[in-house]
Amino acid sequence: MSCRPGESNTLDSLATTFMQTAAQPRNNDVAGASMIFIMRLVLAVSALLTLFIAPDDMGAYERQGALTWLIFIGYLLHSATLLVAVRYHGNPFWHGKVVYWLDLGWYCLMIYCTGGGSSYFYPFFFFVILTASFQWGFDEGARITLAAAVALAVATWLANNSTNQGQLWLRTTFVLALGYMIAYWGGLGLTQRRRLALLREVSQLSNPRFGVDQTIASILHQTRDFHHASQCLLLMREGPDELWRLHATSARGQAGQGTRSMLGEAAAAPLLAFGDDALVQYARALHPRLPRTLEAAQRVRGAPAWRRLGADAVEPLADLLDAASFVSAPLPLRKGEGRIYLVSDQQRLNRGDAVFLQQLAAQVFPVIENIMLLDRLASDAAFRERQKIARDLHDSTIQPYIGLRHGISAVRQSLEAEHAAAAELDRLLDMTGQVIADMRAFAKTVRQGAARQEAELLVALRRQAGQVRAFYGITIEVRAADDLSVSDRLAAEVFQIVNEGMSNIRKHTRARSGLVDLSNVGGQLVIRIENDSPEPPATAFLPGSIAERAAALGGTIAIEHLARGATVVSVAIPV
Repeated sequence: MSCRPGESNTLDSLATTFMQTAAQPRNNDVAGASMIFIMRLVLAVSALLTLFIAPDDMGAYERQGALTWLIFIGYLLHSATLLVAVRYHGNPFWHGKVVYWLDLGWYCLMIYCTGGGSSYFYPFFFFVILTASFQWGFDEGARITLAAAVALAVATWLANNSTNQGQLWLRTTFVLALGYMIAYWGGLGLTQRRRLALLREVSQLSNPRFGVDQTIASILHQTRDFHHASQCLLLMREGPDELWRLHATSARGQAGQGTRSMLGEAAAAPLLAFGDDALVQYARALHPRLPRTLEAAQRVRGAPAWRRLGADAVEPLADLLDAASFVSAPLPLRKGEGRIYLVSDQQRLNRGDAVFLQQLAAQVFPVIENIMLLDRLASDAAFRERQKIARDLHDSTIQPYIGLRHGISAVRQSLEAEHAAAAELDRLLDMTGQVIADMRAFAKTVRQGAARQEAELLVALRRQAGQVRAFYGITIEVRAADDLSVSDRLAAEVFQIVNEGMSNIRKHTRARSGLVDLSNVGGQLVIRIENDSPEPPATAFLPGSIAERAAALGGTIAIEHLARGATVVSVAIPV
C-alpha cells in the first residue's frame, strides 16, 4: 500500500499517544481522558494549518474551496467547544458516546473535501477508534471501526469516481484490520480493569462483622451485576454428612439480599452433574437451525485445553435453570465442597467469564472459610459465656428476688385482709413473681442460645417493652419489616441501642407512648425510636450512649423533631 510522507509517523504517534492516555479506567483517569480533548484540538489545529500550508497537494481548491475551509474551521470550533465544556463540567465523561460519532462524521467530510482515498487525513479515523475502544470497550470500538471503513469508501467514491480502486481497497482493509485489533485490545484492557475493580470490591465485602450469609449474598449480587446475568447460585457444604446449602440471588432481588435453602443429596444432584474440579461453560445455539453455534465445554484442573461436552450433558441443567447460557466453577474449599453458577437468560457467557469466575472464587472463598472459622470459634466462646451468665443470673439475681418475694409474702401474711397496705403488698408480690418468671425464662434462653435467631431479638425487645409498660405505664410498640435481616453479631448491639432508647423515653420525656421501628434500607439497618412527648426537649439532646454504639458499628445517628411535638432518634448501621 502506498503511503505519503508523514502518514506513517502520524499514525504511529496517534496510536502511541492514545494507548498511553486512554489505557486507564474510564471512571478514574480524569487526567488521561482530558488529554483526549486536548489532542482533538491539536489535531484540528494541525489539519487547518496543513490545509493552509499546502492546499494544492490535497486538491482542495479544485473541488470545494469554500466548503473545505468551512468544514476545517467548523471542526476546530467543535474541538475547542468540547475542551472548554469539559473544563467547565470537570468530568470528561459527561458527553457519552455521541461525540465520537460526531468525530467520525467530521473526518468523513474532511476526507471527501481533500481527495478521498488519497487524503492525508484518513489516519484521523484511528483517533476515534482508539478513544472509543479504550473508553467504551470492544463493542463500541468495533462499531466505530466498521463505520470508519464504510465512511472512507463512501467519501472516496463521492469525491472522485476515477479513484485508484486498489489503493482504496488496501486502505479500507487496513482500517478494518488495525481498527479491529485496537478495539479488541482496548476492550480486553477495559474488561481486565473492571475485573480488578470487582476483585477489590468483593475483598472489601468479606468482613467478619457482616456474618457468613450476608457476605456470601453480597458477593453473589456483585458478581451477578458485573456480568449482567439473571442469577448467581452457590451450592456448598462443609462435610459429606451435612446437607447442602444453596445461596441464590437474582435480578429481582435487592442489593445484598438473597435466598438460602437446605438441600438433600437428591435435590442437589442436578447442580453436581460435573466433576469436582471441572470448569464448565454453556451457551445455547443462536437459532434452532444453527445447531453448531451451541457451545458446551469443560476444562478439568491441569488440562491444557477445553473439551467439548455433549448437549445431553448440559441441556437438562440449562432447562432447570431457564438459562440461555451459564458458567460454573468449583469452590476452592480446604474443608468441604461446592460449586458456583452464573446464569444468564439473554446474553452469551464465554470461556473467559468461566475462567474469571474461577479466579473470583479462588480470591474470595478462602476468606469466607476464615470467616466461618471465626464465626464457629465465636459461637463456641459465646456458648460458654452464656452458660456462665445463666449461672450468674440464677445465683446473683434470681435468688435475691426469690428472697425478697418470701419477705414480702411474710409481711403480707402478718397483716389483716382489710389493712390499707395489703393491696400494695399483693401488687408487689405479683410484680416480683412476674420478674422472677421472666428472668428464669431469660436465663433458659441464654443457656440454650436461642437468642442467636433474628426472631428472638424481636421477642426480647417486645418483652422489654412489656416491662416498661407494666412498671411505668408507657406503651412502646415494636415493629419490624418482613424482610428484616440482622446477623447474630449485630443483634446484641441492636438490643442495647433500643433498650437505651426506651430508657431515654422514660427518663427524659413526658411521653406515654412510643414506637421502635426496624428495617433494612439501602444496605443499612435503620432503627427509628419515636416518642409522642407533647413538648420537645428544652435543649439540644444527643443520646451519648446510642451515638457511641452507632459510631463503633460504623453507623450514624440523627435527631428529628416532628411537627406534632414528637422526637425521632434514627440510627443507620451498615450491614
